[in-house]
This record gives sequence, structure tokens and C-alpha cells, in this order.
Amino acid sequence: MYNFGTMIKKLKADPKKIVFTEGSDPRILEAASRLLASNFLTPVLLGDPGEILQTAENEGFNIHGAEIIDPKNYDRFDEMVNLFCEIRKSKGVTPDQARKILASSNYFGTMLVKMGVGDCLLGGATYSTADTVRPALQIIKTKPGNKIVSSCFILVRPAATGDNEVIAMADCAINIKPDEDQLVEICGETIRCAKVFGVDPKVAFLSYSTFGSGKGEDVDKMRNACEKAKKAFPDELIDGELQFDAAVSPTVARTKCPNSKVAGYANTFIFPDINAGNIGYKIAQRMGGFDAYGPILLGLNAQINDLSRGCNANEVYSMSIITAALA
Repeated sequence: MYNFGTMIKKLKADPKKIVFTEGSDPRILEAASRLLASNFLTPVLLGDPGEILQTAENEGFNIHGAEIIDPKNYDRFDEMVNLFCEIRKSKGVTPDQARKILASSNYFGTMLVKMGVGDCLLGGATYSTADTVRPALQIIKTKPGNKIVSSCFILVRPAATGDNEVIAMADCAINIKPDEDQLVEICGETIRCAKVFGVDPKVAFLSYSTFGSGKGEDVDKMRNACEKAKKAFPDELIDGELQFDAAVSPTVARTKCPNSKVAGYANTFIFPDINAGNIGYKIAQRMGGFDAYGPILLGLNAQINDLSRGCNANEVYSMSIITAALA
């Protein structure tokens, strides 16, 4: 497991509140009890208080110190409804419609972040990725200068030196077929995220071609996107288009692209589409011995992250730290 020491130190100096949309889920409660025991993050658990407390007691989890908010009995609900109607006025949302929408904990929790009750949100233990991203796009929206929400995975495995090998891969979960400008935005957000994990980014725009060895529209897209990214982020090490072997093998790089400052040593990978990205990170996870953290959502005005519905309590705990540290 990744050493979260630097992130935890940061959170102890600046504690955060993290909203969990599925507050009665045993995996959430186990992670919440661990977070509370370490005293660097306050869980905000959404759901029926009686059910949450009973489940915690039955499972043996100490959640003393957590905030529990019942969406069906919230003293600021009218304020929340009015704000939601203001946010969605271009869609003509009425107060009655807002009340029905906000009965869902994914929307209710996202509004708590919008209202400053929580600093960040982690959901998806029972919701789909779309159900986490949709309210975030409608309520939190993208940061100034950003046009899309994207995602990356951070992959970690022990290295022979005793340190962890840490790499970043994007976009593996959100954008199906990003265009050149979207790839540039994905690149910038992934660089920022990688640095939080202590990575000194060496970015490879991946393709089936290395510096023109192959032809095709997808090759042109990655080459053009790479050139735009170099101009957008002139202080970063970025190169492409590169085949994966040229990106990671110094021996192959010496043959295919000896003058590249990235080739052979890349640790941050930008994929041409979601097919390649999703397959790539899962190969690294299942056959390469990497632990995968993510998808980490990028480009929003507040940090909202998604869990896999097959997650365990350890993954919830890890993603909680990541989400809060990025907040």
C-alpha cells in the first residue's frame, strides 16, 4: 500500500471534512472508524442516523466524532433547495422538483460541498460513476479555464530500491474519445495530481507510433496534442507521440528516440482514448503488480471522487485520504 505519510501530515495541519454519500455502508463505516482514530479527517455520513449507528454497533466500528446528517431531516434543507434552484434556473427547476432530486444522497451530498458543509465528497460504493459525476457537473462545475472533467489513476508498487514506484495514467474512466484540446487539459490536470503523490512528471503521449513511425489520424491527434501541451506547460517534461516501449525502456528509447528527455523514463502516461487507458491501467494492476488508486476526478471546482462498487474498506480509506489531500 502507498505510504500516505506526506498527505496525512498535510491533513493534520489543515483538517478537512469529507462527505460520504453512503453513510450506512459497512465499508464506509469501517474506513470512517479508521479515519477518526487517526484524527486528521472528519467523516460526514449521510443516511438515517439510527441505521448508521446500529450498523456501526453491529459491526464493531467506533464512529464517535463523525457527523451524521439525515437528508430527510436537515435543518438547512430549504436553503439547499433555494440554492439548487438558483444553480439550475437555466433548466427551469422548481422547488418541488429540487426537493425530489435532493432526496438522493448523491445530489444532497454534492450540495453539502457546494454549501461549504463539507470540503470534499467520496461516493460510488453503491452508485455508478455517472451518478457521482452528474451532480458534480451540475452543481460544482468545472474550474475556471477547464472545459471538461477528466480522471487519472495513480498506480503504485514496491521497487527494488525499497521506495515505491509511482506512475500516473489518464484518462482511463471518463472521456471516451478526447480531442486534441481535451488531451491537453487532461495532461495538465494529471501533472498536478501526480505531483501530489510525489511524482516528478515525465509525460508521454502514447500511440502505436514513435515520432512518425506509424501513420493515421490517431497518431496525428497525439502528436498535435503533445505539441500543444508543450506550449501550454513549458516548464514540464512532455514528449510524444511515443509507443509504450519507447516511453518506459531506456534501451528501446536509445534506438527509437535517442534525443528525447522523456523516452525511456516516462512515469505519467496520456492515452489516446478510454479504451487504451482503461485496458492499460488494468494490465498494470493485474499483471504488473501495481496497486491502483482511482479514478481520481480532475478539473472540478471541488474535489469529488468515485469509488468502485466492488471496493473494500481499505480502498475507501485510501481514497478518502487522496480526496481530502486534493481538496
